[in-house]
Amino acid sequence: MTAQAIDCVFVVGGAYHDMDFARLELLKLLAENSDIRTRVYEDYPVPEVIAQADFLLTYTCDRVPETAAQRDALVKFVECGGRWLALHGTNSVLRFIEGGTVTTPDEQPEFMALLGTQFVGHPPIGSYRVDVVDPSHPLVKDIEPFETMDELYLSRPCASVETLLDCHYDGGPLGSFHETPQVPGRHPVLYLRHLGEGAVLYLTLGHCRGHHDMRPLMEHWPTVERCSWDLPIYYELLRRGLEWASGRILAR
Repeated sequence: MTAQAIDCVFVVGGAYHDMDFARLELLKLLAENSDIRTRVYEDYPVPEVIAQADFLLTYTCDRVPETAAQRDALVKFVECGGRWLALHGTNSVLRFIEGGTVTTPDEQPEFMALLGTQFVGHPPIGSYRVDVVDPSHPLVKDIEPFETMDELYLSRPCASVETLLDCHYDGGPLGSFHETPQVPGRHPVLYLRHLGEGAVLYLTLGHCRGHHDMRPLMEHWPTVERCSWDLPIYYELLRRGLEWASGRILAR
């Protein structure tokens, strides 16, 4: 029996991250399945392209649908059974105010409701433990708790989600993020947002930045940051996410 092509729409773009690095790494993972055919965009494409996809993959920061038609196409895609693997900053909206402080305004409520959460800030990059919430779920089965050095994403809930991995936030300072102090507690690291016949699988890990990725705020960033990309477990989670998105893991 001849295998059918699996069409992936991959959106990778935005601010303050090494999108070249993330794009290459994710394309290499996509290429492990020879049936996947990938179209790459820096912004969300027109509704017709979204509708024709078999699954969506996004690694973005401060990049949202520009039109209501694009947003509605994304909602319809998921509602009608589509799968979307959303990574790291996909749920972010960033605005800079006086003094370099960053705000995360509620400008895209429908889009964030589709994703399930909206990013509100993170402490400075540091080490934290990721725990398994549902060890029986196929997406995290046999995965043990692990330590990572990454941005610990804090998000406000925008819809009901099924958390598979989470971490503990101790209530420490959020650096340049201008938000109401966050209450210590558990925050999702990997979750499913079910909607209609489909779902969004969101993984917050995976910050990366090179020397030239903070322009125009600064010309040269002093370090190269790879964070969870340095860990084999991160690639295992990405591979499982892509298997789920492409239909090889059938669990909703």
